[in-house]
Amino acid sequence: MKKIQWMLAVVLSSLIGLVHAIDLPGPVVTADWLSKNQSEVQIVEVRTDTASYLKTPEFDVDKKTGKKFLVEMGGHINNSSLLDFKKVRVERVVDGKKVKFLIPEKADFEKLIQSAGVNADKPIILVPVGQDMSDVDEALRTYWEFKVYGEDRVAVLDGGIAGWLNEGREFTTTNSQKADGNWVAKAYRKELIASSDEVAAASKTGKPQLLDARQPAQYWGVAKSPSVLTYGHIAGAKELAPELLAKPSNGALYFWSKNTYEALMAGNGLSNKAPTITYCNTGHLAAGGWFVMSELVGNKSTKLYDGSLHLWTLEGRPLVGVPLN
Repeated sequence: MKKIQWMLAVVLSSLIGLVHAIDLPGPVVTADWLSKNQSEVQIVEVRTDTASYLKTPEFDVDKKTGKKFLVEMGGHINNSSLLDFKKVRVERVVDGKKVKFLIPEKADFEKLIQSAGVNADKPIILVPVGQDMSDVDEALRTYWEFKVYGEDRVAVLDGGIAGWLNEGREFTTTNSQKADGNWVAKAYRKELIASSDEVAAASKTGKPQLLDARQPAQYWGVAKSPSVLTYGHIAGAKELAPELLAKPSNGALYFWSKNTYEALMAGNGLSNKAPTITYCNTGHLAAGGWFVMSELVGNKSTKLYDGSLHLWTLEGRPLVGVPLN
C-alpha cells in the first residue's frame, strides 16, 4: 500500500511540474530570456572540448573601446550540465557494416541524457560553444536527436556560451555534479531520419530535394573528409555551406532571421517548402541544415540522413564532382 501511495505521489508531482512548466518561446532562446528564466529550465552545455567546462575563460580588452572580449574559452553557466558531444553519436552495425557517427539506440540515448542529470520536469536548453558553426552544430545535432526521441521542450541558446561570456554575464568554473536524471524518450520519430535508399531515390528524381551542408571544396570534390571514401557530392544535391547559417557578432555566432534563410536557400536553388533531406560527411553539419530548414524556416517535411556520406560511401554508392588533375 505504501509503495502504491509513493508511486501516486511521484506521478502527481510530475503532473504538477508539467502544468507549471514554462513555455519555450521557440527553438532558439536569447541570453536575456535564459537569464530571466534560468531556474525554470535545465541547461545542458554540449561540447567536444569537455576540459574547457572547468577552465577559467581568458579575456582581453579592446584598446579603442575598452570592451572586454573572450580570447580563450572556459567556464559554464551556473547550474548547467555538461554533455560530451563525442558520446552523442555512436558506432552501430548497419547491414553487416560498422558505421560510425549514428544516433544512439533509444535506451542508450536515455542513459546518456540521464547521466547528464537531465529530468523530465523542465524544458531543456542546449548551449553550444558558439564560436564556430561546427560547434553550434554539436548542439543542433543533439537537438535533432532529442526530437527523434519525442522531446519537444528543447531549445538552443543563440550565441552559445561565447555570446554569454562576451556579454559579461555570470559564469562559474565549479564542477556541478548532478545525480542521474529521469528523462525518458517519449516517441521514436523515424520520419526525421532518411535512409540510404531514400537518398538514392531522391538523387534520381529530385524529390525530396537534397541539401548538402558541407563546405564548397568538399561539395565540388576538390577536398574530402577522412570519414568519406571518395570525392564529391550526391548527384542532384544543392549546397548550403555552413558558413552561411549564422552571423558573427561580438565574438559569437547568432542565427539569422527567417527571411534571410529563405533568401539564402532560394539563392542556392533550394525550395523553402519542398520535402528535403539534409546530409554532410557524417551527419554533424547536416544538423545545421536540418535545424534551419525544419525549425527556423518551418519546413517540417525535412529529414536528416544519419551517417551521411560516411555511410553512403561505405555502401559503395557514387558521388559526382569536378575532374581532378
